[in-house]
Amino acid sequence: MKNKKTILIIEDNIDIREGTTEILELTGRYDVITAENGRIGVDLATRHIPDLILCDIMMPELDGYGVLFMLSKIESTAKIPFIFLTAKAERADMRKAMEMGADDYLTKPFDDVELMNAIEVRLKKHEQLSADTPEDADLNLSEEEQVLLLQELLANSRVKTLKKKQSIFEKDDSPTYVYYVKSGQIRSFKSYKDGRELSTGIYIEGNYFGYASVLLNENYEDYAEAVEPSEVILIPKDAFLELLWKKPAIASKFIKLLSVDLREKEEQLLGFAYHSVRKRVANALISVAEKSGININEVNACTIDITRDGIASIAGTANETVSRMLSDFKEEKLISKEKGKIFINSIKNLRDVKQ
Repeated sequence: MKNKKTILIIEDNIDIREGTTEILELTGRYDVITAENGRIGVDLATRHIPDLILCDIMMPELDGYGVLFMLSKIESTAKIPFIFLTAKAERADMRKAMEMGADDYLTKPFDDVELMNAIEVRLKKHEQLSADTPEDADLNLSEEEQVLLLQELLANSRVKTLKKKQSIFEKDDSPTYVYYVKSGQIRSFKSYKDGRELSTGIYIEGNYFGYASVLLNENYEDYAEAVEPSEVILIPKDAFLELLWKKPAIASKFIKLLSVDLREKEEQLLGFAYHSVRKRVANALISVAEKSGININEVNACTIDITRDGIASIAGTANETVSRMLSDFKEEKLISKEKGKIFINSIKNLRDVKQ
């Protein structure tokens, strides 16, 4: 038989403490150490370095949050899998537990199978992570946990209502927020002395923007304004960076977003260099459809809402040229107009527009 794993149970209720100990010892797979309060639990954890810790939240002397905080600051105990056992089942408590670094959260009363599954999963995951690099271990957050933490960040941030064409930030402004689109549509763009504008991004509900300047600690390189009446959530820079520092998995998420942004800008520059104006306008229409939340791989016809100015800024050409291209596309039955909006008759045909 493989060596037994040592589990520390920190629980002030003697019935739960002894009952849980009995369950674990009956399996023949675990050695159990118990503590009746948080202070004793911290002492036992530092002396015995258990393989996993089960800990109540509401306890005298030192509560479960305090135990987790203290052990997380000690190098020898910081990586020990930590599972809360508690009668508290509020969503806010679950968020707090995850923010502090807990691995799991079991609500009393829990059954034997639920307890054993939680322990086995966390021990197995810890063994796998121990074989990986420390960087990989730090990324141990499920997609659900990431969403929960980001929702908490958004809930604690201010919502700003914007009118159409209202400015959000300008070039060379110092970044103080990361922005999240709650409703509406936002565009970012560069503006040139001759009056030309070049679109650098379109953001719809559920999109973050403005994070690149925050991460790089540089002033904004472009402008941002509302395309239509919109609501954006203003996430304070310090709160955003603190979450990324505490949770590398969240940092990884935004690094991936930066990579996507970079790839799109590279494709845009290549398009300027090698595509004809006709092809660039066609690609601009498809890009707007995609940025509007339309799955262009599943839908072949759709309606988009964008001005000629907007298309011109994405395609990097003059308004007059856009007007001419749209007229050509209309004659070729690629698009039609509906109440001031553009209806794409066939995304496939528009994508196949020749150079």
